[in-house]
Amino acid sequence: MDIPIQANLPENLLVKAEQLVLAGWVGNLDDLLADALRRYLESHSEELAEKFIRENAQWGLYDKH
Repeated sequence: MDIPIQANLPENLLVKAEQLVLAGWVGNLDDLLADALRRYLESHSEELAEKFIRENAQWGLYDKH
């Protein structure tokens, strides 16, 4: 299920994205943005997991009451 969102983008990014759509590199702007977000989340998921593990370890070691 797709959920509509509203976002403010720098004009130069929108222009480049629209050029990719017009050139046929991607079906439409929605597909491009969803793919970009998916790739970003995939590339940062390990980093986020490590951060949460470190924070939990810090809490367990030092912040117990």
